Amino acid sequence: MTDYLQAVFAMLGPGAERFADPAAWLSLEEELGRKLPADYKQIVDAYAPVQINGHLCLSHPASEWWNLGEEIRRASKSWSESAWESHVTGPDDDPRVFCHLPQLSFGTAEGLVLLAATDQGAAVFGARQVHGSSNGVVVQGEEGDWAGHSMTFAEWLYRYLIGEEMTGWGSATFYPGPVLLEYPSTGPGQHTRDAHGPERGM
Repeated sequence: MTDYLQAVFAMLGPGAERFADPAAWLSLEEELGRKLPADYKQIVDAYAPVQINGHLCLSHPASEWWNLGEEIRRASKSWSESAWESHVTGPDDDPRVFCHLPQLSFGTAEGLVLLAATDQGAAVFGARQVHGSSNGVVVQGEEGDWAGHSMTFAEWLYRYLIGEEMTGWGSATFYPGPVLLEYPSTGPGQHTRDAHGPERGM
């Protein structure tokens, strides 16, 4: 059985852990009224803030810039006011159905919490339940389509990195070679820095 967290770490290489801070996670989780998945927090602690392979963005709760808590609050307000249901065509792509929720909310203890996003318009959420499995991943893709993935965030990210269709319909894209990690400026006088994971043989 694949250890997806270790597989992600092997693909991305050693993390800098620039902002790892248990107190920042505790404060965010108290605000949300729920714990975030442990594997997600380990990945974020190791690398975030970061943009992966030019598109997938991860923020961190302890970073003043690219702050995860602010991203969640802003996204939750925006999604709560959006016509998200206009893209639902039936029970197979209705997050209320595959997350077993009477109604959909964002940034709440029972609802969807933003975990990551792409600069192409996809949003990646954590959910308490997806297709009957706990702590799954829900994505609204670039075209507005909804999909539920009954897997951990680490497995979702691993499959994203190997080019599977993980950010919406028609999104399968494989970037050969080492994974590109772009570390944005996190304060005045700092500069964006690029790094690469180890050779993947892909």
